[in-house]
Amino acid sequence: RYPLVTGVQTCALPISAHRQQIERMSQQMPGMDMKLLETPAMKQQTLDEMVRERVLLVASAKDHLVIGNERLQALFRNDPQYAMVRRPDGSVNAELLAAQGMSSAAFAERLRQDYAMRQVLGGVTGSEPAGGAAEQLAVDALLQRREVQLQSFEPKDYVDKINPSEADVQAYYQAHTAQFRAPERATINYVVLDAEALKSQITVSDEELAKYYKENLSRYTQAEERQASHILINAGKDEPAATREKAKARAEALLAEVRKNPDSFAELAKKNSQDVGSAERGGDLGWFARGAMVKPFEDAAFSMKAGEISNLVESEFGFHIIKLTGVRGGEVQPLDKVRGQILDEIRKQLAQKRYTEVAEQFSTMVYDQPDSLQPVMDKLKLPMQTAVVARTPVPGAKGPLASAKLLDAVFANDSLKNKHNTEAIETGPSQLVAAHVTSYQPEAVQPLDAVRAQVLLQVRNEQAAAAARKDGEARLAALRKSPSDTLPHSVTLSRTHPEGQPREVLDAVLKVDLSQAPAVLGVDLGPRGYAVAKVVKIVPREASDGDTAQAQPFVRQALAEAESQAYYALLKKRFKVETHPDAIPAAADAQAAK
Repeated sequence: RYPLVTGVQTCALPISAHRQQIERMSQQMPGMDMKLLETPAMKQQTLDEMVRERVLLVASAKDHLVIGNERLQALFRNDPQYAMVRRPDGSVNAELLAAQGMSSAAFAERLRQDYAMRQVLGGVTGSEPAGGAAEQLAVDALLQRREVQLQSFEPKDYVDKINPSEADVQAYYQAHTAQFRAPERATINYVVLDAEALKSQITVSDEELAKYYKENLSRYTQAEERQASHILINAGKDEPAATREKAKARAEALLAEVRKNPDSFAELAKKNSQDVGSAERGGDLGWFARGAMVKPFEDAAFSMKAGEISNLVESEFGFHIIKLTGVRGGEVQPLDKVRGQILDEIRKQLAQKRYTEVAEQFSTMVYDQPDSLQPVMDKLKLPMQTAVVARTPVPGAKGPLASAKLLDAVFANDSLKNKHNTEAIETGPSQLVAAHVTSYQPEAVQPLDAVRAQVLLQVRNEQAAAAARKDGEARLAALRKSPSDTLPHSVTLSRTHPEGQPREVLDAVLKVDLSQAPAVLGVDLGPRGYAVAKVVKIVPREASDGDTAQAQPFVRQALAEAESQAYYALLKKRFKVETHPDAIPAAADAQAAK
């Protein structure tokens, strides 16, 4: 346990609290290496979170920030954070909570504490920030613009002049041997058992093909579609009979006009159809399959021939006059055309069935005959594959070689020292892999001759950067002696308009004191060279500067957060909080020993 004193109470951080935090993160990020969380810094973070919770709970109790039942229910019903555990009627989903090992009463108490803690800092974070002069000063500081003269000294301008000696190359190599270590490698043979590997072994007779085709004929039949236009006169099914009769009479009159002049259908639809969606297109409904239209309309459209005009069709929407403008689909693809597709489908199904039958046999054989993969290859007619692998998957790896579990097995002692097969490793859905190490190369420093080109390039770059820095420092010294001199490149910089300058240059330019402007400074950019800057003056921002409106919300949020942190610090002082982070490692060891 990690001790924490809060007033007169002692709060402890159980090891289990940090384990729970790791489990939550593991569920959220399954691919993350959880060992990265087993560090003193992460344990300190867990401790800080628990201290914060205890401080806010004590503060809410002492300040009588009580959440009543009605208030709790109202907050829960409207809080999007808890939508997943809220039923449509606003009540808590007790079954879902129970599945997570929590009762409704425990959840309500946890919720009450959560809202109580929010109230402690809510008065600070939810209030208007200082505003006025404070906010304006913060915005001005964030968006301040400065007129700057610059001169860059870039290594690329020096590289061609650099000729490292053999002694330089030797010295760099010896000082940086860690950079030239060849990583640990293993050459492996491996065998994959999955449906894809078994497909090629499957033979399908013509009779099986024909039977499958017949049983699945609908899959090889193109759906029949119709293209139609219509004129609709609205008359809902709940309208009075007199209204429907009037609508029907109008539709019959339009049908008569269409019969006299079929070519006028589109124009009549534009002027008279009460289907807003299609009227402006001359009643065109486009292509549709069965099930897309109401039943009476569908029955009529699929019984017509292209170019035909229907009688009145009554539906729940009113009265339709339909003109069928196109017919397509309905054709059955012949067996010869889909033979390859059917063959692949049957093989997939049979290969999956075969995989289920032989998976246990595969696992048993690679374990019982550990000195070679040949027996299982011969028995199941599987091909051997070869690869060179490291302990971790290479970027972009796919298939079995992307499996960390398989690589762990490859580099296990039994595989490396005893030259035994790995166990059958599941590297994907319905996929088993076994590997056998044929050669192993431990991590080692590569000889200079093998990496000479790489060493020479790095020495040249390093010496070019040093030459750039030397000239930059000389220019800086000269400029300090003659402040009236100018630099070749003049620009106005701000955080929102860095003008392509490196972050280090921008930060240095905006931090320098201009009480005695101009200010001269140099910025060492390491392998990117050196920059000399002369900061001339602050450039006033224009009243129409659009960045101001965008910056204000961020500034207000930052000010509110700063006030919140300051208030939290006062609460810790008020309740005499003491933390002992030095005790974390010892406490963890003590807990682990129990």
